[in-house]
Amino acid sequence: MLRKLILLVLIVASTPAFAQLPFPPLPLPMPQGTPEERAACQNDVRKYCEAYLPDVMQVASCLQANKARLSPACRQVLANHGM
Repeated sequence: MLRKLILLVLIVASTPAFAQLPFPPLPLPMPQGTPEERAACQNDVRKYCEAYLPDVMQVASCLQANKARLSPACRQVLANHGM
């Protein structure tokens, strides 16, 4: 779902009409962490926090709130980042 959204935004952003907007577009939130870290938490994000995508801060808060339910690999990612 997130990949489709990013692809859609990239397609829209490349159109001439978008380039003529009188104001700069807001930056998109970028995926956080390494590919390995994202893979470790991907299923947990889908299961518990998908409603908060693409807001990275809300997803992080959701993961913290559900820490006891997370996979060991995702809990380790959070621990590595002091969460």
